[in-house]
Amino acid sequence: MVYHNLKSLIKGIRACKTVADERALIQQESAAIRASFREEDSYQRHNNVAKLLYIHMLGSPAHFGQIECLKLVASPRFSDKRLGYLGIMLLLDENQEVLTLVTNSLKNDMNHSNMYAVGLALCTFANIASEEMSRDLANEIEKLLGSSNTYIRKKAALCALRVIKKVPDLTDHFVTKAKNLLTDRNHGVLLSSITLVTEMCQMDPGILEEFRNAVSLLVRNLKSLVTTGYSPEHDVSGITDPFLQVKILRLMRLLGKGDQQASETMNDILAQVATNTDSTKNVGNSILYETVLTVLEIEADTGLRVMAINILGKFLSNRDNNIRYVALNTLNKVVSMDTNAVQRHRNIILDCLRDGDISIRRRALELSYALINEQNVRVLIRELLAFLEVADDEFKLGMTTQVCLAAERFAPNKRWHIDTVLRVLKLAGNFVREEILSAFIRLVAHTPELQAYTTSKLYAALKSDISQESLTLAATWIIGEYSEVLLEGGFVDEETPKPASDKELVELLISVIDSPYSNYLTKQFVLAAVTKISSRSTTTHFEQERIQELLAKYTTSPELELQQRAVEFASLFNLGDLREGVLERMPPPELKATVMGVVSENKPVGSTRSKD
Repeated sequence: MVYHNLKSLIKGIRACKTVADERALIQQESAAIRASFREEDSYQRHNNVAKLLYIHMLGSPAHFGQIECLKLVASPRFSDKRLGYLGIMLLLDENQEVLTLVTNSLKNDMNHSNMYAVGLALCTFANIASEEMSRDLANEIEKLLGSSNTYIRKKAALCALRVIKKVPDLTDHFVTKAKNLLTDRNHGVLLSSITLVTEMCQMDPGILEEFRNAVSLLVRNLKSLVTTGYSPEHDVSGITDPFLQVKILRLMRLLGKGDQQASETMNDILAQVATNTDSTKNVGNSILYETVLTVLEIEADTGLRVMAINILGKFLSNRDNNIRYVALNTLNKVVSMDTNAVQRHRNIILDCLRDGDISIRRRALELSYALINEQNVRVLIRELLAFLEVADDEFKLGMTTQVCLAAERFAPNKRWHIDTVLRVLKLAGNFVREEILSAFIRLVAHTPELQAYTTSKLYAALKSDISQESLTLAATWIIGEYSEVLLEGGFVDEETPKPASDKELVELLISVIDSPYSNYLTKQFVLAAVTKISSRSTTTHFEQERIQELLAKYTTSPELELQQRAVEFASLFNLGDLREGVLERMPPPELKATVMGVVSENKPVGSTRSKD
């Protein structure tokens, strides 16, 4: 069945019951269109190309219609030209050789007496122009930028944009014309010319300097948009041409960056836009957001910057997730610029940690880290630890690192620092980096006043939960190293110290090594810890024998590292007094930089008594 026009073809395709039927129909129709093209039937050409474009939209091959589109473009009828240019835009791209044949048609139509024919040629050029075509037709585009017709000027500005992207060397050709276009009163021409100027300024710093004197013109245009009354032609939700306002603000951002004089010219109008724009609608929020970015980018005065950050703070209270996300993202970039202004919105930022949207939680978390300083470290770390308790696993590794890093940098005293790391180990011990564990052990080794307190706390934590790997490793190492402190002074986590026995310590470590959570590394730590405990004067003979039995059990372990350690540790029991020298307390490790920085020697120790 032959379909005479596009409408009948669409009906036929929609009537197909299966994909195979549809494919067969398209193949059959494509063959019929090919045959018609060979017959050079000029009457049917328009219908055939229309059908072919529909077939192309469905994803079937339609490249054989390229030359027919060129023939339609050459037709004097406007409807043929329109379809021909549409076909060229869909079926050709800038890498095809057939494109060179289009150049002449475009040149002719750019000089056409009908402005809509000129518009078609400009639209096609802006979509498919190659580097070679851009060079050939640059003069035509430049000439059309000076046209008296606003419809043509607006399209020519976008074609000039295509030319300078393809051939940056030709940018200078359009500078004068672009300056003239900025004085145009037509919104469409202004919109496209500002887009062209913005691209020019981004490409060439020399041209950016040339356009600096256009700042007052842009300010005047923006002022007229902000202060004008209701304009039905450009009104969007009660705001006059928000698209043009956004484009002007973006260009002002480029022109004001690093230029004090240009920035001063902009200050008043930016303050006016920030205060007068309605923030209850999305349209107003988009303009406010661009205003904020512009204020933060240029050399604006302090009051204006604070106003910009306050607008972002207001965005955080918005019910729209996208607006909240954008505000958090921007605050993350500016927090280093004006931390105090961002600090005022700390409570709202912390509220975002409880948001249902994971991307908002992630951005709020990053911002919270950046806000931590010596004054608020206790409050913020407390909030972050509360979030760590309920956070998704994907957050935990980064959080443990950042919280411990902040505690290292801003801890008011070492007691608070140790308590914070202990809390992290309890809440997310399976998500702690090795460097943080090492830094914690170094901190305890360099703080003898708090060794009894830390050992007591770790003993209690390990007794209640042996499933957190880093907690187990830290507790095992520190109990093994400082067991005599615990046995001599007792547990110091209550008001009155409670006596501790070597039996309790050894039983706890044996339960760790036998637990299902125990891994290769945990077992190595436990074997070293119990061997150290056995050499201390506070350990009874009975417990020493118990430790020897444990080591003997692991001398036949199939895991080579464990077997070797057990054999070596067991042989130490035959060395008499020499064993105590080998297993004596390690000197505090050397202070060295890690992901955590270094243990600060000048921090006060803090209270060594526990607070209930």
